[in-house]
Amino acid sequence: MSKDNLLKELEYSIVMGHLDADDEGFDGTMEGTPGTLELMEQALDEGIDPKEILDVFPAAMEQVGERFESGEFILPDMLASAECVGQAMDILEPKLKAGSSSDKGKYLIATVKGDLHDIGKNIVATMLKGVGYQVKDLGIDVSSEEVVEAIREFKPDFVGLSALLTSTMIEMEETVKLIRKEGFSDIKIFIGGAPTSKQFAEKIGADFYCRDVMDALQKVQEVKDAS
Repeated sequence: MSKDNLLKELEYSIVMGHLDADDEGFDGTMEGTPGTLELMEQALDEGIDPKEILDVFPAAMEQVGERFESGEFILPDMLASAECVGQAMDILEPKLKAGSSSDKGKYLIATVKGDLHDIGKNIVATMLKGVGYQVKDLGIDVSSEEVVEAIREFKPDFVGLSALLTSTMIEMEETVKLIRKEGFSDIKIFIGGAPTSKQFAEKIGADFYCRDVMDALQKVQEVKDAS
């Protein structure tokens, strides 16, 4: 198989959520065929530049995003594709030269204190890694103080905060206020989650409200392009 064909196969495998040969993919017909993990190993074994492999991820996830927005894919489909990217990145990252996966900047992400929901956050984190950002994921139930401490250590360009519960929106507000109080005025803050809105983002001093995963990626890229 040529290099171009192999990378196309890898891209298609990610789009179809086909993790490995034991997985049947979205259409139920791919079991027994090489999946994302096998194709990743094959590409590396054949000496394909890890940076060329890395370029496959955003192309694949762009297709996933388009299919999700059109209604062809639903959330579990996007999760499966994101899982493919996440595990592929685990294989690829050690092969990349230091700094090559963080050329676009650093992104700190967390679900705020009192909230244990992380599906949306995890997808955003995985997709940001896939398109070349260095991501530090603080996980769930993260206090404002923990976010600020991580900012001091990680020195991110962007901070993403997620909340799925109306009751935890106040924690999001407190976190944004503390970030600004501690003097991190240049960091762009993104918020997302079912109860949030553009109006809420403006009220608490966040820079951007993201309605979904693809909106988050688009807005980060817009900020990056404008800088």
